[in-house]
Amino acid sequence: MQSRILIVEDDPLVAMMLEGLLEALDRQALGPVDSVQAALAQLDEGNIDAAIVDVHLANGETSEPVAEALAARGIPFIVTTGGFIAPPGPVFAGRPVLLKPFTMASFEQALSLFEEISPS
Repeated sequence: MQSRILIVEDDPLVAMMLEGLLEALDRQALGPVDSVQAALAQLDEGNIDAAIVDVHLANGETSEPVAEALAARGIPFIVTTGGFIAPPGPVFAGRPVLLKPFTMASFEQALSLFEEISPS
């Protein structure tokens, strides 16, 4: 069974790239979603094994509420950002961070940190 990974990303090109990378690594992409509200709705639907979460979303939103919801559910996530090295909130501490632009190798390395989402 493929791992189901939620993509929270407001840039359509980056979201498409992430979908392609996940497909190449035999993972199932969920979304992408581009807002906190949409991400939380997707979480409420369940069946998410992990997530890739952009820190800064459209309209000035940060994904901190999404990260908090993922952490509360025990769902691992990778943080992506193009603007800074240290994510802003404590819920992001200790999470793998991918700086944009990233490579397939760095993406695969971050993904491999989660044994729970390795292909079956």
